[in-house]
Amino acid sequence: MKTVFYSRVSVADQTIEHQVTQAEAAGYKIDEVVADHGVSGISTRLADRPQGRRLFDLLRRGDFLVVRWVDRLGRDYQDVCDSIREFMKRGVVIRTVINGLEFNGATQDPMQQAVRDALIAFMAATAAAQAEATKIAQRAGIEYARAKGDRYLGRKPSYSREQHTIAQTMLAQQARIAEIAKEAGLTRQTVYRIQRDPVGAEAALSAWGL
Repeated sequence: MKTVFYSRVSVADQTIEHQVTQAEAAGYKIDEVVADHGVSGISTRLADRPQGRRLFDLLRRGDFLVVRWVDRLGRDYQDVCDSIREFMKRGVVIRTVINGLEFNGATQDPMQQAVRDALIAFMAATAAAQAEATKIAQRAGIEYARAKGDRYLGRKPSYSREQHTIAQTMLAQQARIAEIAKEAGLTRQTVYRIQRDPVGAEAALSAWGL
């Protein structure tokens, strides 16, 4: 029995070390880290990623798969659901760092299965909606940055791309501002600014090339 942490890193200021540190701080003892670098989570299925494929060969019944959030496990709603169900079918337990969720295929109780499957669908839908919102905000931010041209870029954001992603993900889950600030390493005021103006927050990152 082993615990494997899977990470998909596609942004320059995201680091595997930081994500592993977060997982360990949440109480997980990681035996092995598997990571895909420079792979789009929006366009590439888990099974089509080099290290994503490896997960299906590596994990065995009774093993634990830890991810920061369910959006690491697929490119869209269907892919996330399929990936989670396939791992559960193989006897792998999936756990998330954010919110500490667990998906376990061991239960035989129909009611518990129904609740579990409904939660999987809801979490996958939330991840898909957040990915789409991020794409829209990124496009708006790029257009905004281009429109500014060589003019003053404004104040440099006090948050990184990774912190912005964490905040946006947890805001979509309707987490408390205090929890988001702690998880992302931001002040509450910064989280409130991102919440009030998600397009502007993305635009600031794009304008500075972050």
